[in-house]
Amino acid sequence: MNSDLAARAAILAGAVLVLGGCATNAITEKAGDLKFGDANRQTMLAQVIDPNPVYTEPAQGSGSLASDAVERYRTDKVKQPDTIRTTDATTSQPQSN
Repeated sequence: MNSDLAARAAILAGAVLVLGGCATNAITEKAGDLKFGDANRQTMLAQVIDPNPVYTEPAQGSGSLASDAVERYRTDKVKQPDTIRTTDATTSQPQSN
């Protein structure tokens, strides 16, 4: 009889745990939770200029230039890029009157 009661208690506890996974927790859910992740989606969309671009001319490329670039990469003779400065090192000083 004691083992029958323990089996029923185990089945009841298992049922409670399984059905508890289907419940929502209204205490911790807030109206803003539905918008969770919007900042990430907005950032991604800001990086996409045009997801469906329309080109008026076919894309052009040069197989020989690409082949030369691959060969330079394989032989460790890659061209170094030009240096581009985007900022100046000067600082502004407040004007004295």
